[in-house]
Amino acid sequence: MTTEISGDPWATLDDLLGVEVADAPEADLGPVAFYGRCSTEDNQDPETSHGWQVGNAQKFVEPLGGTIVAEFFDVGQSRSVPWERRREAERLLVALKDPNRGWNAVVVGEGTRCWFGNQFSLVAPKFAAYGVDLWVPELGGKFDPRNPSHKMLMSVLGGMSESERQHIQARVRAAMDAQVLNEGRHQGGRAPYGYRTVDGGPHPNPRKASEGYRLRVLAIDEPAAEVVRRIFAEYLDGKGDRAIANGLNRDGIPCPSAQRPHQNRHRLADGWQGSTVRAILENPRYTGYAFFGRWTRQETLLDPDDVAAGNVVRFRRSAPDRIVRSRTPAHPAIISVEEFVEAKTLRRARAAGGLAARRKLERGPKRTKRAYPLRGRVRCGCCSRRMEGTPRGPRTYYRCSARTLVPGSPLLAEHPKNVYLPEHAVLEQLNTWIGRLFAPENRDRTVAALLGADGGTTAASVAQDEIKQQVKDAETRIRRLQKAIEAGADPAALVEPLNQAQAERAAAQARLDRERPDEALSAAEIHAMIDSLGDVGRALNQGDPVELQNLYEALGLEMTYDPGPRIVDVSVNPGRRVSARVGGGT
Repeated sequence: MTTEISGDPWATLDDLLGVEVADAPEADLGPVAFYGRCSTEDNQDPETSHGWQVGNAQKFVEPLGGTIVAEFFDVGQSRSVPWERRREAERLLVALKDPNRGWNAVVVGEGTRCWFGNQFSLVAPKFAAYGVDLWVPELGGKFDPRNPSHKMLMSVLGGMSESERQHIQARVRAAMDAQVLNEGRHQGGRAPYGYRTVDGGPHPNPRKASEGYRLRVLAIDEPAAEVVRRIFAEYLDGKGDRAIANGLNRDGIPCPSAQRPHQNRHRLADGWQGSTVRAILENPRYTGYAFFGRWTRQETLLDPDDVAAGNVVRFRRSAPDRIVRSRTPAHPAIISVEEFVEAKTLRRARAAGGLAARRKLERGPKRTKRAYPLRGRVRCGCCSRRMEGTPRGPRTYYRCSARTLVPGSPLLAEHPKNVYLPEHAVLEQLNTWIGRLFAPENRDRTVAALLGADGGTTAASVAQDEIKQQVKDAETRIRRLQKAIEAGADPAALVEPLNQAQAERAAAQARLDRERPDEALSAAEIHAMIDSLGDVGRALNQGDPVELQNLYEALGLEMTYDPGPRIVDVSVNPGRRVSARVGGGT
């Protein structure tokens, strides 16, 4: 008995335990190629991911006599991208056509990492056509195209891979939404122009904090923040996007891509554009609240006629219900909520009623060789657009051309082909009027007119009454909607009208605050402001175009030229250039 045990102890033990020993597989698999994939270098370590996938494949094929002689490993490629658009996977498909490739089988480390959705059904026939076997660990062996169970299982694996990806995306988005909503956390990416990222202390996640990760928060970049405030102020004063951009370029202020070239390598840094100004005016993060999800990644078909070509990622504006805002301020504010709401309301008003092109065609100061004293000060009485300076020989004219109107505009019916206002015909009379207006003997009368001291009903007071009525109407609508909710109405159905009413109230209140009489300048303040302008008569007598231009801007000069009766309506409002504005004018 001892002799029998010592001769083959493992066989005797298997016999005693009742273990049935399977025959060893034939060691004839030979050289094989390996394919694997790692999603992105930021989320996974490519070296570690490659190591465990190759190790898993080796454990699978080595007992079968297989040896990995070639490797194809994609890094930074989403599983949703078809094989033909993955660099290493495409190289593998090309190698299939080479009869001297040196291997006749391909093994993967994990099937769900390599195939997504129906990709396997599109790729497997290519391997079969060139006589290359596919070894998949989830199948426990070689894929057999004649086995319906194999096809069904690979379809299930593709669906699981797609479902796993979607679940990960949903969980990550839900977590980031909660972080913004409850904590106002900055979710990374480029800081908005006007801000910079600074160290905010240890990372809230204990594991990341132990690894040295730090929380990043937004802090004000004061020079850039001042430009943001200027953009909002000029827009609320009536300038358009391109006019503001032209002014910033004229003053030599670097655009965002020029100020931070390392963050904007994809841009030319060739100056301010109207689209850059528009993006700043539409960014609510300048109010100090954290916003997340304003833009979303959407996958669209690369070729609608070839679904197998897969999808490409496009960034589009999100639906309003997908945008998340923090409950409390998350970082220092550059502008107030009221200013942002007013700018947003003004933009919508300009785009309403078929006037969307007016914003784009609003003329702003351009870089010119000649100085125009009335630059940006004269508007056409037919279309209300700014008239542009045009030299003709030694004389200067201000022109409004009908050909620059929007095709099909109703203004074309009565607008002359060209409206010209000679500068020499109005400049001397204008300077005489202004000099007399602010002369010492007339200063008290001018200040009284600016303050509306005559006791009459001014246009500003009428406008204030209208704004107050708008606030009152919005509050009435809000109360009615709230009562409807308390009475049992569906809150979801009333969310949109309630939000709209609140936005209208906020916008009207912001306008009312800007025009409130108790915030207007006092007589002493206006006298001081006029004194700060210096000797108006001397400045006018010097007649330098640049100085006149600066003086008219400081005075808030506005002119409207009616080409019919050839009348120029002139008003000045020096209070427009300070935070507390003076209602009305003279």
